Amino acid sequence: MPRVLLVEDDEVIAEGMARHLGSAGFDVVRVERGDVGLKRLRFEGFEVCVLDLMVPGVDGWRLIEEVRGEGIGVPIVVVSARGTEHDRVHALELGADDFLVKPFSMKELVARVRAAARRGVRVVEPARGEVVRVGELVVDPANVQAFVGGVSCELTPTEFRLLYVLALEAGRVVSRDELLQRVWGRRMSTRDRTVDVFVRKLREKVDGRSEDWTFLHTRYGVGYKLEAVRAGEVDAADDSPADLSSADPS
Repeated sequence: MPRVLLVEDDEVIAEGMARHLGSAGFDVVRVERGDVGLKRLRFEGFEVCVLDLMVPGVDGWRLIEEVRGEGIGVPIVVVSARGTEHDRVHALELGADDFLVKPFSMKELVARVRAAARRGVRVVEPARGEVVRVGELVVDPANVQAFVGGVSCELTPTEFRLLYVLALEAGRVVSRDELLQRVWGRRMSTRDRTVDVFVRKLREKVDGRSEDWTFLHTRYGVGYKLEAVRAGEVDAADDSPADLSSADPS
């Protein structure tokens, strides 16, 4: 029987999906957390993974990115209430094979999983990551480090992950919620200032090493962007001070 890993934290939905997939001849393994699903994909053989994006532990975005980055080619069928064009395109660009928007027909789910199983496991080269250059800032994933004018910024691994996500989206404002999901694998709560604290640290280590450029910019009420701007030429709409009174330093 083809094995399917079902990563879904809603017990009612998961039970319904597992029942219909089981009736269609699949051996379904259910887990509720993304980090558990990631471990099982690493060490067990599955023909298909059915994945909800908003699961605890490691969210679906991060799970797709991790498995594809590690060269795991199991077909991934995303099932999510998040059905905007951006969500669908982003999931597919990260490496998902299909996307179903909740609510959906169980017959359609079974058909999509069968189609994914027929296509089989793809060959995926482990992602090594390319150097990103933003002005005199060099973000080097091979060394898990950033350099300004050739001098190391001495970033911690978490600081580097945050900077690398911003570098991959250079010039675009990335929301705090998206950064929290992609770097820490969790959604933002009302008083969660983790991102703000780490951006402040990056400013000290990255912007602080350049006399001529600033790189990290705040779009007040939205998020952050990475862009090389001459010192003193920052747009007044950017770089409004953030409230750092309550932060999770993890």
